[in-house]
Amino acid sequence: MDQIQEKASKEVDIYRDTWVRFLGYANEVGEAFRALVPVSAVWATYAVATMYVSADAVDKGKKAAVEHGDNPGKTTKVAVAVVDTFVWQALASVAIPGFTINRVCAASLYLLGRTTRLPLSVRKWTTTAIGLSTIPFIIHPIDREGWGIPHLGFCHPPALNGWLYLIPGADGLPPPLGSGLPAGLQPA
Repeated sequence: MDQIQEKASKEVDIYRDTWVRFLGYANEVGEAFRALVPVSAVWATYAVATMYVSADAVDKGKKAAVEHGDNPGKTTKVAVAVVDTFVWQALASVAIPGFTINRVCAASLYLLGRTTRLPLSVRKWTTTAIGLSTIPFIIHPIDREGWGIPHLGFCHPPALNGWLYLIPGADGLPPPLGSGLPAGLQPA
């Protein structure tokens, strides 16, 4: 193993390996409490999660810039790292889990209203408890699988690494056989 890989394997990513990672889940907590708090409070949790996603994307861009030094294509590789991280994190940490918790809570509030005679305040607190208890069950499958989200492979296992040949200067797998791409677009 070379020195760069050794250093990377020992380095702690504060956005993935520390408590900071939980800031990306702020909007799920906000969605769980939607029935109890003003909508502006829910939107504030989305702002926290979005700041986390943005900070992680900037961090990955800085790491890509250091890794590629003064090599040709550095700007493209940095841009791909930033966009890849931002899109992946926005979908996997904000949009998909937020939507999922929102729908779980909406469905549970509706079902509790239709099937029980509990007071509204009890139904709302029960819905919040259901939403909060759902978070751990959806986080790991989304982080691990991505639910088929296109991903360029910089911050999670590559899902579409083979498509990187469309970006000049980006590293990727060879194009599929019979792709018919001009020689200038094929990877080196």
